[in-house]
Amino acid sequence: MSKGGAFGVVEAPDAAVREQAQARQLQLTKPAGSLGRLEQVGNWLAACQGVCPPKAFARPRVVIFAGDHGVTTNGVSAFPSEVTMQMVGNFLAGGAAVNALAAVAGASVRVVDIAVDGDTDPAISVHKVRRSSGSIATEDALTAEEVDQAIAAGRAIADEEVDAGADLLIAGDMGIGNTTPATVLVAALTDTEPVAAVGRGTGVDDAGWMRKTAAIRDALRRARPVVKNPVDLLRVASGADIAAMAGFLSQAAIRKTPVILDGVVVTAAALVAEDLAPGASAWWVAGHRSTEPAHTLALKQLRLEPLIEMEMRLGEGSGALTALPILHAAVATLAEMATFGDAGVTDRS
Repeated sequence: MSKGGAFGVVEAPDAAVREQAQARQLQLTKPAGSLGRLEQVGNWLAACQGVCPPKAFARPRVVIFAGDHGVTTNGVSAFPSEVTMQMVGNFLAGGAAVNALAAVAGASVRVVDIAVDGDTDPAISVHKVRRSSGSIATEDALTAEEVDQAIAAGRAIADEEVDAGADLLIAGDMGIGNTTPATVLVAALTDTEPVAAVGRGTGVDDAGWMRKTAAIRDALRRARPVVKNPVDLLRVASGADIAAMAGFLSQAAIRKTPVILDGVVVTAAALVAEDLAPGASAWWVAGHRSTEPAHTLALKQLRLEPLIEMEMRLGEGSGALTALPILHAAVATLAEMATFGDAGVTDRS
């Protein structure tokens, strides 16, 4: 079945191939269902690739969307906004958690400056929309032109990666204060009050949590009137980086490329991407469940069960990368295990 949205048709993963994968699972040298969710993930990946058995990933790719947020002036984060630009440098130098985890999981990392409040290397700022996004408690995050530019940038980045051979994508985030707009999006789209959705982000104290909750409450008042229009919602209450992620995730689905979702910021963007491109969520798996309350709300709305729960809350794509070896294992078991017939092993029948 295919679904058409604002940005094109999303074709579902191949149901016939999924059935072939399910049938193959029954022939492998193990009791039926004994690998649990690993079997489900393998079947899903076969359907995404359109071939059974599925192929090992040739080019898993992480794209980190970096951007600053004007709402940080409200004291919603434990870190100052200049850390965003500093961490971009750390990513490029290979010194961040995402770099270490990507090396272990066999993925490569790209950083894109969408709205960093400073000048970065032209190699990563070709898609830059603006310097920082508006303070969503009191003003729109973006203009109408900027939100269109950000979404288009995300779609273009997805196309660039798929055209370059990426066969599995992960969106990562870097932006001080970005859990505040992410929580606004989740609360608006799940009709949740701020106190039930607000987490501690980078580790704010009680006073910081109260400031963050107040900012989210004020932003929600502005977001709720446009909640039925995904582009307007991104314009009013997100940020250029989050809008670009929404475009990236929707286009990945249109391009039939599986995605591992990361934490609350990426999953908030995914909620909007599902509205932009209905059916896109069939191409996503939830890598983990972060400690942010809004992340659980978003996963429930998308009907996605996380692969791991490690009490992570870093972002960057770190939770998705920690789950990536599970996808490698799902492919390997479905593709490389012998069948009962091949191995000369008697099955239960």
